[in-house]
This record gives sequence, C-alpha cells and structure tokens, in this order.
Amino acid sequence: MRPEIERIAASLHELEDRLSACTRCGACLSACPVYLATGREADAARGKLALLEALADRMFEAPAGVMARLERCLMCGACARRCPVGVNTPEIFARARFILKETMGLSALQRIGLRRVLAMPQRCNRLLAVMAGAMNRVLPPQRKEEDLLRPKPGPLPLRPNHWVAPAAESFLDTMRRRGMPEPTRRIGTGPRVAFFVGCLPDKVFTNIAHRTLGALGQGASHLILPLDQGCCGMPAVSAGDLSTFSRLVRHHVNLFGRHSYDYLVTACATCTATIRTLWPTLCRQVSQTLAAEADRMAEKTLDVSQFLCHVAGIGQRPLPTATAPIPVTYHDPCHLKKSLGIFTEPRALIQANPRYRLVEMQDSDGCCGMGGSFGFHHAGISMQIGSPKRAHIAATGAAIVATTCPACMIQLRRLLAHAPPGVQVRHVIEL
Repeated sequence: MRPEIERIAASLHELEDRLSACTRCGACLSACPVYLATGREADAARGKLALLEALADRMFEAPAGVMARLERCLMCGACARRCPVGVNTPEIFARARFILKETMGLSALQRIGLRRVLAMPQRCNRLLAVMAGAMNRVLPPQRKEEDLLRPKPGPLPLRPNHWVAPAAESFLDTMRRRGMPEPTRRIGTGPRVAFFVGCLPDKVFTNIAHRTLGALGQGASHLILPLDQGCCGMPAVSAGDLSTFSRLVRHHVNLFGRHSYDYLVTACATCTATIRTLWPTLCRQVSQTLAAEADRMAEKTLDVSQFLCHVAGIGQRPLPTATAPIPVTYHDPCHLKKSLGIFTEPRALIQANPRYRLVEMQDSDGCCGMGGSFGFHHAGISMQIGSPKRAHIAATGAAIVATTCPACMIQLRRLLAHAPPGVQVRHVIEL
C-alpha cells in the first residue's frame, strides 16, 4: 500500500467513532438534494460515510475518487438535521476534505487563489478592487442594483445580469474613503455590536452591507467595523484547505478580539453558520486555544434578522397595513434554517413592514442548489436541484422573492432568468 494511503487511513481513523455512528438507516437519502437529483448512493451522506470508512480500513486506494464524491456535497446540513442518531456530517465531511487534501495537495490554481489571495484579506481586497475596476471598464455600464437582480429576457448567456460582477467599489473601501472612524462609532443606545461583513455583501451586493450598517443603528450603542476583515473561510473548507481556513479564523479572532462587543452580526447565512458551527469544531485540529477563542466569538454571532428581532425588537412592533401591500415570498437558506434553525425572524422582518405582504411558497426550505462553489463546479446538478424553486416562486404571484443569503440570491437570479421577467430578488434587510 502506498505511503500516502497509509497516512490518509491513519488520519481518518481519528474519525472512526463518528463514522461508525452511522446506522445506515437511510434517513439522509430523503433529505439530500444531490442524491434526490442524481439517485446515486455515493452522493448521499450514507454513501460518503461508507466510502470514508472503507478508505480508513484500507479496503481500496482511491483518495481522489472519494474526494470527488465529497465535493459533490452542498454542505447544507440537511442530512445532519434528518439523522436520527445525530451524526454531524458537515463537520465529518469538512475534516475528511482537510485530511485528503493534506496528502493529495491543492491544485496550482487553488494554492494561488486560496493561500496567496483569500488567506490574506488585505491582498485579496486590493486585488479584487483592481479586478472590479477592470471589469467595470470592459463590461456594459452598471445599472442600478435593483435592475441587476431583476431577470431579463433573451438568450441566457447574453443576459448581463446572469453573471455576477464585483461592485465598482467595495463596501469596506467606501467606508475607508468616507473616513469612517475605526473601530467604533456611536450610533444610538443599546449594546456594542460588531459587524462581520462577508465577501458577497462587501464586494458584490454592497447595498446589503450598507442597509445592514444602517439597520444596526436600531439597536446598537457602538458599531465595531474593522476595515481589514475578509472571508469567513467557507471556500477553504470546501476546497479542503485547512491552512487557509485556520489562517482566516486566526486573523478574525485577533482582529475582532481587540474590541469589546456583545454581538457579532452578519448579513450572510453562510458566514453565520460557518462562524457558529465550523470555526470552533474545525479549529480543534489546529489549536485548542484558537478553538476556544473561536467558540467565544461564535457564541456572540447572530444573523442580522435575529439581532433586529430579538435585540432591536423591530419584528415586534405593530405597524399599520398598507392599502395595497406588495406580495413577497421567502426562500429559507439551508445554512440558516437547516444548520441553525433560524426561520421565523426573517419572516417577522418582512411582516413588520406595512409595504409588504408575506406569501409563503411551497417547500420554502428546499435547497436552491447553490452551495457556494458547488453551483459553479456542478452547474448542471445545481440547476436541477433548484429548478422546482422557480415554479414554487411563480405559484405565489409574488413580485419579490426575499432571502437572507447572498449566494442564494445569485442562484435565485439564475433560476428566474429562465422564467418570465418580473420577480425581483432581494435580501430581507433591503425590505
């Protein structure tokens, strides 16, 4: 047996108790969006766990094949939510990716993109600013953001709003240009709140970040906004890059750790889930000290809808109903509902605005198929998973589909690009 297989098998044996906890009952099959689309056992959690267990027992020598199966996973948490014995599949699959990639190595593109760019927030921000400037000079003039999120008719590849271009200026660059005092700014009465911006709100959907900044004034006395923050690390988890992931966690633990705050608020479901569920558990592979620091940060982390409802009390304020409210339907991001059990607060925010009327869609927590990089690496399966969502949205007659995940917004836009125009895609904070 090759030495690298021995190393992988030995490392996977650290997960032996968790792998063997699976009773092979098959409950995860009915929950896995990828399995429901492909019908392949190896695409479901049960199949992936069996492959990892076989690799740990040295029954075959195919780490690349197992890694390929692990990459056919949305990391949505649906299987863990359905599991009757509580197998923490997202953590197992994340750790298994780290183990396999540690031996197999990253591709040249991954090494550059992850370790030389993403892992260094300042460099990443500068590079993306240059790219944004170049793209905005080459591409057609940017329209208003509401137009960018309204699907247009025409051949799909030629629709400018089918593709996601970075904003001409990132949110954090705007804050630097405006000379916003760092790290704190007094904005009202209430607790001290730190704002974790996240990649897409910072660099693509900047209106989400600006709206969140304004909304936090509803319940905060001080806003802490470190300008050198970067990615939560989920792309590194997907790629199996423990080095980049741990470096990003350490960067943010140190960056936010310089300040005293009561809550860490995000406007991205993926960032919220990553910080709360993956930072503390996956960092144990690196350092117990780092894991403890990440755990303290995770305990303070809230989705913006949670903060506005439970701290600012916005969703509890009775408001008069408009004479002709705009119908809005809501899509539950997997990372918010399935991973964290958060689903009432976003709806409360929609209903708190008298301009809108909430209309529930069928299977509102059905996966849209994005799954971060999954949506780009497995575009066909991704669109197949999300296609029912298009019909469910149309059946509501809603003018707007709202969600709390910027990545889901990208996918919803892609799905609705195949439908008659008219439905806009919005983040709840924009309503």
